[in-house]
Amino acid sequence: MDDSVGLQKAPPNTPEPELRAPSESDGDDDGPPPPEPLSSKVPLPSAQLSLYRAAVVLRAVLLALFLRYRVTHPVHDAYGLWLTSVACESWLAFSWLTAQLTKLSPTNRGTHFHVLEKEEKDGKTLASVDVFVSAADAAREPPLATANTVLSVLAADYPAGRLACYVSDDGADMLLLEALTETARLARRWVPFCRAHGVEPRAPEPYFARGVDYLRDKVVPSFVKERRAMKREYEQFKVRLNGLAARARKVPEDGWVMSDGTPWPGNDPRDHPAMIQALLGSDENELPRLFYVSREKGAGIQHHGKAGAMNALLRVSAVLTNGACVLNLDYDQYVNNSKAFREAMCFLMDPAAGNRTCFVQFPLRPAVHAADDVDPWASRDSVFFDIDMKCMDGIQGPVYVGSGCCFNRKALYGFDPAVADDPDDLETGRRKWCCFGARERRKRRLKRTMSVVPLLDSEDDDEETERAKRRRLRSYRAALERHFGLSPLFIASVFGEQGIGGSPQPAAMAASPVLKEAIINVISCAYEERTRWGKEFGWIYGAGAAGGVVTGFRMHARGWASAYCMPLRPAFRSYGGCSPSEMLAGASRRAAVAMGILLSRHCPVWAAGTRMKPLQRLAYVNRVAYPLTSLPLTVYCALSAVCLLAGKSIFPNDVGYDAGVLLVLLLFSVIASVALELKWSGVSLRAWWLDEKLWVVIGTSAGLAAVFQGIFRACTGIDVGFSTDTTTPVKEEEEEATMHDSTRSVRWSNLLVPPISVLLGNLAGVVVAVSYGVDHGYESWSPLVWRLLLAAWVVAHLQGFLRGLLARRERAPTIAVLWSVLFVSILSLLWVNVQTYYAPTAATQQPIF
Repeated sequence: MDDSVGLQKAPPNTPEPELRAPSESDGDDDGPPPPEPLSSKVPLPSAQLSLYRAAVVLRAVLLALFLRYRVTHPVHDAYGLWLTSVACESWLAFSWLTAQLTKLSPTNRGTHFHVLEKEEKDGKTLASVDVFVSAADAAREPPLATANTVLSVLAADYPAGRLACYVSDDGADMLLLEALTETARLARRWVPFCRAHGVEPRAPEPYFARGVDYLRDKVVPSFVKERRAMKREYEQFKVRLNGLAARARKVPEDGWVMSDGTPWPGNDPRDHPAMIQALLGSDENELPRLFYVSREKGAGIQHHGKAGAMNALLRVSAVLTNGACVLNLDYDQYVNNSKAFREAMCFLMDPAAGNRTCFVQFPLRPAVHAADDVDPWASRDSVFFDIDMKCMDGIQGPVYVGSGCCFNRKALYGFDPAVADDPDDLETGRRKWCCFGARERRKRRLKRTMSVVPLLDSEDDDEETERAKRRRLRSYRAALERHFGLSPLFIASVFGEQGIGGSPQPAAMAASPVLKEAIINVISCAYEERTRWGKEFGWIYGAGAAGGVVTGFRMHARGWASAYCMPLRPAFRSYGGCSPSEMLAGASRRAAVAMGILLSRHCPVWAAGTRMKPLQRLAYVNRVAYPLTSLPLTVYCALSAVCLLAGKSIFPNDVGYDAGVLLVLLLFSVIASVALELKWSGVSLRAWWLDEKLWVVIGTSAGLAAVFQGIFRACTGIDVGFSTDTTTPVKEEEEEATMHDSTRSVRWSNLLVPPISVLLGNLAGVVVAVSYGVDHGYESWSPLVWRLLLAAWVVAHLQGFLRGLLARRERAPTIAVLWSVLFVSILSLLWVNVQTYYAPTAATQQPIF
């Protein structure tokens, strides 16, 4: 790199001009009117919100009085059980209170499409968007799903010249490249068909699979003919893809060979060179660009999974198209709303808040056929996306969930947002400081910045010699290389105009060997060595599969705000529902990631970030600390079984009138707060009850295991994961685990032992208690009421999930049930033997089981 690269403008702390708010008029009355906003916050009705807050406050006060009563009325004949129950109740109450503090300011957002369309007609171009589609293993991830996702992206209602799609193949599978080649051929017919007739959704599989009479409302005769021809061509496309998938199951001994007779570079998925292929280029003006990218991998090098693949796409896209916005999707999430990209632009191009918005998060919805009663687990995230995310949007913005998110590229690079209270902070580049005290103002500005990008003092100083200037520029160039890596082309793209010409064209990639070498360099496995990639900017490493929570946390800590977009038609959907086993394994992975973040330097409790609002930090703490609630929840669910089987009680037998009234009022406050929350959020009662059941199921299984996983990993460095695959692990996974010595796979059915044990213990306790009540008459039922109600609460939450597992005969966890029965039996026998060492009291009302 020569000194000319160091003569770049000072690193801007704001997004590029296409995302920056237009400048205010100079106070001239005849000047242009201020720009209209593209988005706005829609607060809830004040009366409705006030009632909800009053119900929450009342519930908190009654809960405090209830805990005071529990502490001041001990149970002396079961002091250990009483003390444990009070500790669990206090822990759960504190957890509820911290979660509720971040839910007192819910908000909705609205977008103004008519203003965006008006500006587009007036000649203002939309910000360019680079879409990242991540795929890792074509053998386990159906290529047809990836193809549908790519087709839905290419057919979106967005200018073709402002849209590019990058597919990351982290498994270097030739099957995916061949499937994308076929997809590119079909896109030449599918994209014009969608745009000509405005069909929804624009993924062919869900579009043709829906049981809707598309011919009823169409009066154009050509549509009938074109739709039939398009469906016939898509069926042929599926046959070709299925043929490719069937052929890929039989791997040749010498590896795959390409059509020109050369060996496939990715025959060894753990050690292969970088590969990039332009499948749709700029010569086709009606179609967006499509690229296949497989980053280089080397034996013995840590590649950081999905987060590393996303950072590689971030670099290569900057060199090729340099879109101002970046949207990432998983292979199985298609664009369900063709105007989703325009929805995101209403926030990122907003003249008031666009220059301070780091990303726009969309809710992730299940497939249409999975949202009905056939798959009750499909709407498992309804409460999180419809309640929790709306409430965080009223503070500083929602968290990043790992997919379905549109980023401001500058925020991913680690730049600061625009500082609205200081006009000087909005100026970048070669601004001259000519007034008195300019140097002091600049020092204060650099002191309070939290940008991780090296900043250059580009102001001229008459006292500085030419030699000193050159030395300063060389030092700045070295700082940029330590930060972004040794690629002059990429560094130039960071500070260049994004998506407004000047970007390399796909055709130039083959014509210019120097440019091609530079592009391959940014996705090499050694590019990130001794740089800040994954540590200070980009997708953060060491924070889960895609660094989701920490990536968003770093942006919010630098002062950025995020936005939550919920269009009437869901923006993205997944292709199918998930089984209970897949849901449980996924919950285990998320809980293990949360515990890993909680016990790492990325923990929101002590991580740096003075620009983050306190409630936003508390929301992040709740997001990563929720597995800890599994400990008191599991113990409290087991206490009901212990009390019924042992004839003990955690509540006093002489509950007075005042205590009874307090319990009734507490119950009514819970019902009122939940009812008001469901009313303003629009969540159905069925979805809320499903979320409550999953909270108990996951808390007694995946969350409980994640606590010990996190502690075990922090102490030994070994990560234990739970797999739903019943077959032998793939050789790649075995070698990867052996290489890093940090990953161990355990069958997911082991997660079921705690909840099934708790369920069977409570059922056995109910049987014993009812038998005792029948044998001893009416008076014996009075001390059993509270214990039976608590056991009924536990059984109601756990029985549905167990029935769902046993209903799937091919996945019936028989061994888990047997282990649970054995576990409960051993504990019961141990309890009986322990009790024989103590003399029975005369006041015992129920014999030991």
